[in-house]
Amino acid sequence: MTENLDPETGFLQQLGQRVRTMRALRGMSRKVLAKVSGISERYIAQLESGKGNVSIVLLRRVSNAMGAHLEDLIPASEPSPDWPVLRDLLRKATPSQIAQAKDVLAGGGASAQRQVSFAGIALIGLRGAGKSTLGKMLAKKIGWNFVELNKEIEQQNGLSVAEIIALYGQEGFRRMEQAALSQLLARRELMVLATGGGIVSEPLTFDLILSSFYTIWLKAEPEEHMARVRRQGDLRPMADDRSAMAELRNILVSREPLYARASAVVDTAGLTVNDAAARLIDAVAPVLHNDAPAFGIRSAAS
Repeated sequence: MTENLDPETGFLQQLGQRVRTMRALRGMSRKVLAKVSGISERYIAQLESGKGNVSIVLLRRVSNAMGAHLEDLIPASEPSPDWPVLRDLLRKATPSQIAQAKDVLAGGGASAQRQVSFAGIALIGLRGAGKSTLGKMLAKKIGWNFVELNKEIEQQNGLSVAEIIALYGQEGFRRMEQAALSQLLARRELMVLATGGGIVSEPLTFDLILSSFYTIWLKAEPEEHMARVRRQGDLRPMADDRSAMAELRNILVSREPLYARASAVVDTAGLTVNDAAARLIDAVAPVLHNDAPAFGIRSAAS
């Protein structure tokens, strides 16, 4: 029982759990993390099990390899789920913006709320959830543009996602992801957006998705996700990993609380493509009809 552990052992177990969760959020297998960080897979396994009394230098290498902040791995109480968003906003804020924020938090500045334009519908979920297939069908049905965020990133940077990660790491890719999303929002065009499965791992980017789109989590059983990914011929980043299924389950468990922040959930488990598309169209009906005036959009043509 963890309550009977001495403080040091409890701390190491919490640290290991945070490393394991952060790795899963990024969709990285233990093998991939070992390769990127230059730390042995065995040592990372010890760290994640709470048995590795890691040095701060090695922990920094692990956090850098995942494109995470070192402090995110250190067990500590956080005031709310929005804390990572607030922290990252503060990092980028100008002195005048920080002064404004302090005024708002102290009870002043009544008009400081962000004004966010409605951009459309965003689909989130693991690879193999059907975001591209169902997103295209939904966009065609309602007459909006369909956009795949990863393809936008590739187009804007002239590199594939795999090349970006190889050259610039997870942190560099997440910066480009955020920049591509900002450019899409600047177009002020209604769209159905298919996001990458790991977008939830970057607090500011995911917050921008949640505040700008009616967000839908497309979910299925882990076995279905894996089967669909295999049919696509893409096991990145789990290629050649004998524990691919266990890794996928770990990723799903770690991301589920974030995916669950979506406006709606569409469970496609056991459904044909057409049935899943019909269920998705039903899920967006309130946005397109009943709540359309609130979003400043016209109802979609049937």
